[in-house]
Amino acid sequence: MKKIKTTPLAPQEFEVEQISENEANIIAYPFETGYAISLAHPLRRFLLSSSVGYAPVAIKIEGAKHEFDSVRGMLEDISDFILNLKEIRFKLNNEATEAEINYSFTGPCTITGADLSNDEVEVVTPEAHLATLNEDSTLNFNIKIAQGIGYVASEDTSDDLAEGYIALDAYFTPVRSATYDIQHVLVEDNPNFERVVMNIKTDGQISPVDAFRNSLEVMYAQLAVFNSEISIKAPTTIERVEESPDLKKLMTNIDSLGLSARSFNCLDRSSIRLIGEIVLMSTNDLKNVKNLGKKSYDEIVEKVQEFGFTVGADLADDVVTALKKKIEATAK
Repeated sequence: MKKIKTTPLAPQEFEVEQISENEANIIAYPFETGYAISLAHPLRRFLLSSSVGYAPVAIKIEGAKHEFDSVRGMLEDISDFILNLKEIRFKLNNEATEAEINYSFTGPCTITGADLSNDEVEVVTPEAHLATLNEDSTLNFNIKIAQGIGYVASEDTSDDLAEGYIALDAYFTPVRSATYDIQHVLVEDNPNFERVVMNIKTDGQISPVDAFRNSLEVMYAQLAVFNSEISIKAPTTIERVEESPDLKKLMTNIDSLGLSARSFNCLDRSSIRLIGEIVLMSTNDLKNVKNLGKKSYDEIVEKVQEFGFTVGADLADDVVTALKKKIEATAK
């Protein structure tokens, strides 16, 4: 008699295949028949609709009153200039959500995305063309850049603009494409299981893996409404995190860092026994460890980096939760 299942098989294999800096394949398997597409399709929708990015929302060009105007000495008219600007992808520094950037150029010159990078903003498409200026021409303009998701029409951003600004349609999504392929995979002589291979390409504002992580967070947030009344546990996920190589390394004793006696003793007297405890600390917390001087601080930071981590690292939430749980257990 064929074995009757009471629960579907939970996928246990997860891989990231980095194709380039802005492209990666996210692979997970094995899924029961039909489960792979049930997961992949909504994730693709979240990737394309809910990934946070940056885009120009308004521009003010000296000497131009509207988008069908022109500027003396500039080869492109304003409408072409704006189209070129929309192809340039920005990323605000210092975790800013909006900024107003001023630029000034004197011809003859060709202006590209690389010329727009400064302390406030990074351009991730440096080779993109913006404008060409003739000799004895000057171009002064201000760009308002904001953070957002999806697409926002210019009509929705024009109300709060100062005089002289031209509102722009804003396409924030940093994910250029998200596709998936469902493949068959063999599990215990059964060829009817599935593997999902999700290909993600971004414009450089965000890495493909971070975009995928963000889409998962959005999906979880949408589903969380049901958990307020219906408590759902995922023990297989917790077990898989606790078995991860990173978590095992983080649970390694600080003896493995090869610290000098002075540095080791400072940590030991403060009851810091595991590498994960150092990684969870902020740089200020580590500096404030009693009797820890700058030389010892620098040594610890360097040794932790050699071990594959950084002090105050931004670890995944599930890893942090599992790590804290294990640290508490060892302290008892």
